[in-house]
Order: sequence, then C-alpha cells, then structure tokens
Amino acid sequence: MSISIIIIIVTCLISYSALNNYDQLDKLMLRPYEVSRYRQYYRFITSGFVHADFQHLLFNMLTLYFFGSFIESVFEQLFQNKLVYILYYLLGIVIADIPSYLKHRNNPNYASLGASGAISGIVFTSILINPWASIYLFFAIKIPAVIYGVLFLAISAYMSRKGGGNVNHDAHLWGALYGLVFPLVFHPELGTNFIYMLTHR
Repeated sequence: MSISIIIIIVTCLISYSALNNYDQLDKLMLRPYEVSRYRQYYRFITSGFVHADFQHLLFNMLTLYFFGSFIESVFEQLFQNKLVYILYYLLGIVIADIPSYLKHRNNPNYASLGASGAISGIVFTSILINPWASIYLFFAIKIPAVIYGVLFLAISAYMSRKGGGNVNHDAHLWGALYGLVFPLVFHPELGTNFIYMLTHR
C-alpha cells in the first residue's frame, strides 16, 4: 500500500470523526490566536487532517490519489528514501499555514482547516516534473498540467480575496510555491529540465 493511500485513509477517518463532533473539529483546526497565546503548535499539523465539509475532503483526497503516487515514485528515485515523502507532505501543511498564522495570530475569530497546503505542493511538484502531463478537469476536460496550475492559482487568488468560510485559500498559493521550491532546493537541475520541457514540446 502506498504512503498516499495511507494518508488518504487516515485523513478520511479523522475528518469524518471531526465533522460529526464539532468540539473535536475545533481542537484540531488551525486557530492562530490559540497557537500564539497558548502555544498549541500541534494545530499546524492536525489542521491538515480535518476538512470543512465532505466536498472539501473529497476534492483534496481525490487530488492526492491522482498525484500522490506519482510524486512518491519520483521522490524514491531522487532521494532513495520513502520517508522523505512523508516529511514533504507534513512540511507542506505547516509551511502553507505559516503566512495565515502571522496574519491572523491576534484575531481570536479566525480559523482554517484542510490539507490544501500539502495537496497544492504535490500538484505543483508534479507540474515541475512533467508540465505537459494530461489532467482531466471534472473527469472530462483534458488540459495540460501547466495550464491547470495557472487556473488553480488564479481561482485560489480570487477565493482568497473574496474571503469567507474556513477553507484556507492562501494555503493553496503558498503550498504551490512550496511544491516548486522543495524539490529545487535538493535538485536544482529540475528547474532546467522544466524550462526545457516547456520550450521543446
């Protein structure tokens, strides 16, 4: 069983439980004020395993299902260690939440949740590795991965400006950046390969 499938199972179980128990959901979601005031740093991790509703959960887990195994295999080749993928995923959740924490740490009413940071990271690492891979939008519309990435960022930026809800759309943007930077730090040659693939299709 792949690591991505294990993450999906664990996330679905925790999210399902939390969606049926608001007290549990409240304790697990990211509340920057609580983190800052009471040092509840665990929320940076646990917020990535709970979701706003079943639609939010389904979207993130389907995305992880379609992209996760590919990145696992890529990382196994690049790092020769499957544990790097676990670190990469968890770090994606944390790093994507830090800007929201800094922005809202004095706001007791702000809260966010979801695996958006890690999921965005996985999508954009996939785009970095193979920008012209086919992605089926809504399971029907075939588009290149790099075009999907542009649309994903545009929609996330719009939703972030619009605000409302507990879904952290800022995490989509920061997660996307993380997904590009993480592999490039260890393997800068991926950037050259990306540019070559874009210009020599």
